[in-house]
Amino acid sequence: MKSREIIHSSKAPEPVGLYPHARRVGNLLFLSGVGPRERGMKKIPGVELDAAGNIISYDIEEQCHSVFKNVKAILEDAGSGWEKIVDVTVFLTNMKDDFATYNRIYAEYFKENQPCRTTVEVNALPTPIAIELKVIATI
Repeated sequence: MKSREIIHSSKAPEPVGLYPHARRVGNLLFLSGVGPRERGMKKIPGVELDAAGNIISYDIEEQCHSVFKNVKAILEDAGSGWEKIVDVTVFLTNMKDDFATYNRIYAEYFKENQPCRTTVEVNALPTPIAIELKVIATI
């Protein structure tokens, strides 16, 4: 196996730019930002858009579950797993309204494995989503 392998998942949503789903360097796996979109779908789980593509409403709980599902798929396609996550950076577009829900769901998924975590609020993400994760894991 190469020491600087690029990974494209067959299950995760298609990237919205020129980047891989993940990149392996030695025994570390670096995931690109992962959102709640689903592979091959236009509709984003938990997001309702108007005709112009603006967010009308969103369900942060549904988006969290979808993001975690996507992260898991990328990890598994790369030969890693949920239990091997060592660091998570979480980007939320509305910390005040969404943090408590996201934090509760996060605790369900990370009950056994407790990686380091940083949560930051951002003004916007590249697609009309409310959450994105940046993950580092071991292989």
